[in-house]
Amino acid sequence: MRIVSKSEKCIIRLEDKISGQLFGECPIEEWPSVAVETVLDSCRYFVIRLMDPSGRHAFIGIGFTDRGDSFDFNVAIADHFKWLKQSKELEKEDENPSPAVNLALKEGQTITIKLKNNAGGERRGSDSKPKTSTPFTGILPPPPPGVKASSKTELGPLYRLVGLRCPKTFRPLLRSD
Repeated sequence: MRIVSKSEKCIIRLEDKISGQLFGECPIEEWPSVAVETVLDSCRYFVIRLMDPSGRHAFIGIGFTDRGDSFDFNVAIADHFKWLKQSKELEKEDENPSPAVNLALKEGQTITIKLKNNAGGERRGSDSKPKTSTPFTGILPPPPPGVKASSKTELGPLYRLVGLRCPKTFRPLLRSD
């Protein structure tokens, strides 16, 4: 199966995998249409209308084993008609151009832009004071030596999160002597 998009035409061609011989064609004039319909209870199955040059047609069902393939099939057809719609809109804009808009500043008109520097304060001429804050590292200092803790609640949230066992006598690992 191939989806052929040539200028304004979109055709689904069913071909023999080995020889490449054409089995049938499904021309699609608009989307969504009777030419390609999805089955109501599945996104992997479609009914397509094959037509021959004399105008006879037949409806056949096709199915995809993978949802990704059926999605790609659906998107390929939708993309063709999206492109077709956009190209028609561009042609209309070329025929009827919109008037040019003058965005220049008027005589004496100014623009004021306030920029912040890397330190977080405003640039020259600002009346506000720069923010001063103490950095929070997220690590709590160790408790003083000789503190006895009988439960995890007395040790604090850091030890509860880590899941350390509560010793009878708590001694910090790091000492500042």
